[in-house]
Parts: sequence; C-alpha cells; structure tokens
Amino acid sequence: MLFGKLLPREGNFFEMFNQHADKIVEAARAFSQLVANYGDPHLRDQYNQDVDNAERAADRVTHEVNRALHKTFITPIDREQIHSLINTMDDVADLIQDSAETMALYDIHNMTDEITRLTDLSVKCCERVRDAVKLLSRIADPAVAEAALKTCEEIDRLEGDADRVLRSAMSKLFREETDVRELIKLKAIYELLETITDKCEDVANLIEGVILENS
Repeated sequence: MLFGKLLPREGNFFEMFNQHADKIVEAARAFSQLVANYGDPHLRDQYNQDVDNAERAADRVTHEVNRALHKTFITPIDREQIHSLINTMDDVADLIQDSAETMALYDIHNMTDEITRLTDLSVKCCERVRDAVKLLSRIADPAVAEAALKTCEEIDRLEGDADRVLRSAMSKLFREETDVRELIKLKAIYELLETITDKCEDVANLIEGVILENS
C-alpha cells in the first residue's frame, strides 16, 4: 500500500498541453503578422524572431511532457495518447517555423492572396486546436466532451477549406505564372502552409480518439 502511495501519479499533462497549445497560437499569429508586414524588413525580422521564440518554447514543453511520461506511473489518459498528442502538436509549431524560414530561404518578395488566405486558415485551425486542448481535462462531463468534438469537427472543415484554396492556388499558379523559379517557390510555400492545417487535423483526430475512449 505504501508503495502505491509513493508512485508518481497524474502529473500536470493537461496543463502542459495547454501551455503548448498557447505557443502554437502565438507562433501562428506571429507568422500571420509576418505575412501581413512582409514588405517591412524590420517588422519581418521581428515577427520571424517571434515565430522562432514561440516554436522553441513549444519544444521545451514537448520535452517536459516526454520526460514526465518516463517519471509518471499512472497517467490521466493512455501513455501512447499523451506521446502522440504532444508530438503531433509540436509538428504544428515546427511547420509554422518551417514556413517562415522557407519564405526567407526562397527569397519570396511578394505575398500573394493565396498565401494570405492559407495563413488565415492556419491561424484559425491553430486557435481551434487550442480550444479543443483546453477542454481535455474536463471531458468526463458529457457537455464538455461534445463541445470538444464539435471543435474538432470545425478543424476538419477548416482543413477542407485550406485544401480547396490550395487546389485553386495551384491551378492559378500553373496557368498564370511564367517565371519557372517563382512557380517552384510559390508551389512549395502553398503546400507547406496547407500542411499546417493537415497537421492540425491530425491533432483533432487524436483528441477525438481521447474523448471517445475516456469520456
């Protein structure tokens, strides 16, 4: 009995999920500002740094969660679910940083309407991920579980919207862009931005699994 009392229990996994989700939104909003102010070199550098700072902070939370998994005997949800969820969330933060870095590496000069639209959808997806994550600790309440599932459905819809924007963007790009180098660069950016929403959908699917198994 004493041994059982001494075993590490629970941990603060839900709190760490929330911290990470906040950093995802912080990175996404900084990236949105980067896109909106891309013509200003000073602001561009500032928002690039903000994206990097948020991604590094998210990385630290991911490491904390993975360390806690090794030290915690009894977890609030399945260990594999915790591992998959935090690492997939971290993929979202990484993709946002990758998008910012790729635009700099490819020397993108002008933001297209399609970049702006995909960025807006990415931000909305990240915000909904945060909303769903913040409900995880209370999914024993059927009303909370239902709200979380509806938020996940909204993420799915936003990902579908991004997919349609990508297809339209590609069609326009291949019909209208005559500079092959510019075509290659924009194609890569469009696909990377759409992948952010894909990864948010992956997070939503994992959250749905947690809810269905634990509520």
